[in-house]
Amino acid sequence: MAVDADRRRRDRFPGAAAIRQTGRLYALAFDVIRYIPRRPFQFREFIQQFWFIASVSILPTALVAIPFGGVIALHVGSLTNQIGAQSFTGAASVLAIIQQASPIVTALLIAGAGGSAICADLGSRTIREEIDAMEVLGVSPVQRLIVPRVLAAMGVALFLNGMVSVVGVLGGYFFNVVMQGGTPGAYLASFSALAQLPDLWISEIKAVIFGFVAGVVAAYRGLHPAAGPKGVGDAVNQSVVITFLLLFLLNVALSTVYLQLVPPKGM
Repeated sequence: MAVDADRRRRDRFPGAAAIRQTGRLYALAFDVIRYIPRRPFQFREFIQQFWFIASVSILPTALVAIPFGGVIALHVGSLTNQIGAQSFTGAASVLAIIQQASPIVTALLIAGAGGSAICADLGSRTIREEIDAMEVLGVSPVQRLIVPRVLAAMGVALFLNGMVSVVGVLGGYFFNVVMQGGTPGAYLASFSALAQLPDLWISEIKAVIFGFVAGVVAAYRGLHPAAGPKGVGDAVNQSVVITFLLLFLLNVALSTVYLQLVPPKGM
């Protein structure tokens, strides 16, 4: 009776369910970190998931990176032409692509393509009670299923981020030089004058963190779907939306910290 009364009091609180869900999500994230160094490591599962996530993400990511870099180059080039700073077009567009656009595009595609597949796979296992059977047999679902998938998402995000950076920079170069009549030498010279190695490091760090968040959120929603196939579909949609929101918030926080800790080149 006392337990039922406590449950009813918690349910009357509007934010109780959201707080519990947030706590469980953080608990799963800490469990993943705790199980990563434990043995045996599911290397075969990791390779399979890495190849699967890469195969469903690499082509859409490359196709999105080209117009993303082009749009940034067009807007930056138009703005610099208005204020008479055409020589800084290359630095502004390339830094925007590497620091902001590249990890964001990579994470969105990882969450939309790979994360949804992870959530659907784990959700179908959950409604078939395979996860419960593993726990009864003493097998940790986190170590056996979730850790390889999260590490695979992080690894794919790391490599795709480099590809998006290269493709986006080439797309921005094409749009600025060919379509706007910019100077190739000025484009490259301004980039080399203002860019620095930490700009690439923060991009890769963002990609790894975003891949971790996408994998954990997808795994969490896959482990807690509503009953039936419709519940799995709803869990997939929720995982993508939640991941997008968390990624944008994390991007703001990481960018703010980076700009405070790393001074611009030449200062």
